[in-house]
Amino acid sequence: MKIPELPPSTSKMLDTLINNKNNKKLLLIMRSNIGPTDSKGRYLHWEKLKHLPPPEELTSEEYWFAIKTARQKTYKKLRLLDKNGDPFQFCVPDILQKRLHWLDQNAAGSITMNMPITNPHTRDTYLVSSLVEESISSSQLEGASTTRNVAKDMLRQGRKPKDHSEQMIFNNYKAMGAIREYKEEELTPSLILHLHEILTKDTLEDPSKAGKFRDLNDDIHVVDNTESCVLHTPPNANLLPKRIEHICKFANDLEGKDFIHPVIKATILHFMIGYDHPFIDGNGRTARALFYWAMAKHGYWLTEFVSISRVIKQAPAKYGKAYLHTETDENDLTYFLIHQMDVIKDGVTALHKYLEKKAHEIDEAEKLLNNSKAQGQLNYRQLSLLKHAIKHPNAIYRIQEHQVSHAISYQTARTDLLKMSDKLQLLRKRRYGNSFVFVSPPDLKEVLTNNKL
Repeated sequence: MKIPELPPSTSKMLDTLINNKNNKKLLLIMRSNIGPTDSKGRYLHWEKLKHLPPPEELTSEEYWFAIKTARQKTYKKLRLLDKNGDPFQFCVPDILQKRLHWLDQNAAGSITMNMPITNPHTRDTYLVSSLVEESISSSQLEGASTTRNVAKDMLRQGRKPKDHSEQMIFNNYKAMGAIREYKEEELTPSLILHLHEILTKDTLEDPSKAGKFRDLNDDIHVVDNTESCVLHTPPNANLLPKRIEHICKFANDLEGKDFIHPVIKATILHFMIGYDHPFIDGNGRTARALFYWAMAKHGYWLTEFVSISRVIKQAPAKYGKAYLHTETDENDLTYFLIHQMDVIKDGVTALHKYLEKKAHEIDEAEKLLNNSKAQGQLNYRQLSLLKHAIKHPNAIYRIQEHQVSHAISYQTARTDLLKMSDKLQLLRKRRYGNSFVFVSPPDLKEVLTNNKL
């Protein structure tokens, strides 16, 4: 990845057009209907726009000038400043309005759906799954190399992390849980430091840096994958306390005279933590965790079940470009906002597909129980385990894993598994040390299909 080419200066372009004896071009631009996006409704950076055919009679630079002028007319300037003291700003073109409307319909608190995540008896199962997924993906974005299956086993078995990568994922899981506890509170520098401390425990070369802002001795830069190109140098460390206070004030100001959509606010909070890079490590994880905090605080409950990091991980270069496009074009946050709206939408869409798939699997498991003594005897948790057991002969299930997976008590998890083994013979109980484990019979599907139970 490299730093995008800086767009042509609109002020210099204007001077050129005004001083040109032939003012036809300026009049043509002023009378045109060119708005903040291209003819396809895309909010493009100069990096891409320069390669596209401009409207008839205009050069690429003049086309950019027309688009940029339209954007400048609608910019909302923020009190959040870059390291040079210039304000960040954004506009809300139709493409962004459309994304926000979709999210209001599909992720806000007033929505009611006939889904397992709205059922109090099953929603915790999906919430745990989402927390696990986000913890793994967010950590992998910042270098964790543990496989998804190993990480899931660690979290569900409750075992201690074995290495640096597992510790990152374990910490992320703890932090995501903590966010739920603080979603009704205002954002403070202390809360940000607390989350960072959770996220980086036992993962830093200098453990004392966990939950502490970087200082003047920390030479921090954001570099590309080859570490040969500096993409971003954050603000001076001695400015961080005041800058973080301003960020918190921005996040907490819900009654300001200028309304800012809550999702935009949450996304700007995400951006600013990434931009300020207040820590020696763990900035991305902290930024994404605070995004979840802001979305939960504003009632977008469905995002609790969505892993944005999993979507970002599929195209990390686009994530980085969204930051760079903002920085290289007069602090225009619109690029980052649109990118993140697409990420959230993709995450919500993936969640719907996942829920449909799981519902189908549960239906299939129930059908296999027709005419058996287990028909109508299993709850949702047991049906989910049964479906897994059918697909994985000789799989081993433990009470603690079942407890963590569904956020239930140990006794409830024990009752679930004992019923499936002792009463219904769907699992085989085996003693393992001082406790029991439960094993899926290799012929389970055949037994159920032939109604042998």
